[in-house]
Amino acid sequence: MDTIPISLPILMDGATGTELRKRGMPAGVCTEQWVLEHPQVLLEVQRGYVRAGSRVLLAPTFGANRASLERSGITGQVGEYNRRLVELTRQAAGEGVLVAGDLAPTGLALAPFGESSFEELVAVYTEQAAALETAGVDLFLVETMTNMAEARAAVLACKSVSSKPVWVSFVCDDEGRTPGVGTDVLAALIVMQGMGASAFGLNCTSPADTAEQLERLAPYASIPLIAKPSAGLPGACCAPEELAAFAPRYAAAGARIFGGCCGTTEGHIAALARAVGQVDFGAFPPVERDPDVIPCASEKEARFITPDVDVGETIECTPDLMEDILEAEEQSPQGALKIAILEEDDLDIFAENQYVVKDALCLWSDVPELLEQALRLYQGRAFWDGTGDLEEEFLQKMAARYGLVLL
Repeated sequence: MDTIPISLPILMDGATGTELRKRGMPAGVCTEQWVLEHPQVLLEVQRGYVRAGSRVLLAPTFGANRASLERSGITGQVGEYNRRLVELTRQAAGEGVLVAGDLAPTGLALAPFGESSFEELVAVYTEQAAALETAGVDLFLVETMTNMAEARAAVLACKSVSSKPVWVSFVCDDEGRTPGVGTDVLAALIVMQGMGASAFGLNCTSPADTAEQLERLAPYASIPLIAKPSAGLPGACCAPEELAAFAPRYAAAGARIFGGCCGTTEGHIAALARAVGQVDFGAFPPVERDPDVIPCASEKEARFITPDVDVGETIECTPDLMEDILEAEEQSPQGALKIAILEEDDLDIFAENQYVVKDALCLWSDVPELLEQALRLYQGRAFWDGTGDLEEEFLQKMAARYGLVLL
């Protein structure tokens, strides 16, 4: 099946889980399994969104990765589940409506905070992304992200199996921080944008907080933003027109992809469709950017450097790496540091201690394979200061794949 061209602005769907529960899905069950046992319920929900104006439907594959399915006692069926769930959504979509493959948190935690490795995370997402690609999705949505590692792993996975667009959406509080981990969504934008995401935004966040944070992201976004707010918990939902009233503000901040998350209904999507239809997107002035302000990011913090940034003395990966990083950040007036990866053993030391990095990071190695592995492990967006002797073609690949900033 040929992929339908994506024309912006575009309207996504609303909530799936809360609508399924309204129609009888018990709390605590495996949503994907329940949907396959009650397909007509999903079709009713999704066809309602199409009637309301949705032109992108999310296949209900939120938890259809190996780690999540196994917690429900379902093994060896990632391909089967994703195929059948995409087929169901394709039935609801009909002509001219896109079907997005939904990838969501796995619940796996990386060492030293958990027992999983980053490559295990990539493998889990790659299995699901490959299944979604085989099932014929039009694009991927990596959604409800709360930490950089899962989002990065999912993007790498999708891009390894498909050339289709990858949209990424995080969830945050009123300060722009993700729950639990505390990653700044501006840092997430900088990293995801650098890795080639086609759109970035927020879901499962209140309408007002979504507006405020999109406005904060707008000056740094070179890709379309996504506004998919929740409408609140059942019994405390904002009305469709209340949610739709935020549409002009979202649009002014750069949102070109709209939809709803928990608590939103067919009525909310219909109201959004009307509101978005009244926005004059051509009236918004282009965002002006200072070319000398270069965005980088650590795992949790957005950082900005200039082309002549001073990285200080190079830090080598010794058993004292954590202390060396903390000392360098305390002393560095430029807000940047440089870590060298000189041999393979350095990678393990770097992986264990990278989480204390808050400033912009220059990663350096004269061995291409070591630099790529360090970039893969680093849960931020690093820069290259141009002092090495690596091939330009290789560095450009690192920029495209991992967002490496080349000075």
